[in-house]
Amino acid sequence: MKPARRQRLMLIGLMVAGVGLAAGFALKSFNENLMYFFSTTDVADGKAPNDALFRIGGLVVKGSVERPQGLLVRFKLTDFNKDVWVEYTGILPDLFREGQGIVARGRLNGQGVFVAEEVLAKHDENYMPPEVASSLKNQSQSGAGQ
Repeated sequence: MKPARRQRLMLIGLMVAGVGLAAGFALKSFNENLMYFFSTTDVADGKAPNDALFRIGGLVVKGSVERPQGLLVRFKLTDFNKDVWVEYTGILPDLFREGQGIVARGRLNGQGVFVAEEVLAKHDENYMPPEVASSLKNQSQSGAGQ
C-alpha cells in the first residue's frame, strides 16, 4: 500500500471515530437532560424514579398549603385520583394558590415526598399546562368506568 493511500485511510478512520465520539457525547448529554412528566397517581403508585429529576403536575388541594417555617411550603397535589405531598423552599410564583394547576420540577425523598426545585403556576384563568390537562382528563375517564 502506498504511503499516501495509507494516510488517507487513517484520516478517514480518525474522522469516523471523531464523529462517532461526538454523537456519543451528544446522546449522553441528551439522555441526562431528558425530564419526564408524571401524574400524582403515577408517583403514588411508584412509577416515578427515586433517583432522578422529573416533573409532576396537578391541582393544589384546597386547605393543604402549610408554611411551617421560613420559606418552606408544603402542599398536596392531586389529579382527583391520588394525592402527593410536595415541599418547596423558596418564593412561590404570584399566581400560586389553592385549587390551581401547577407543574413542579424535583425528585422524591426517602419518605415519598416530592421535593421541588422549581414550581410553575398557570398563567391565566383558562390556561393549564398540557401535561396536567391530559393527566386530569385521563384520570377522569378511567375513574368514570369504575
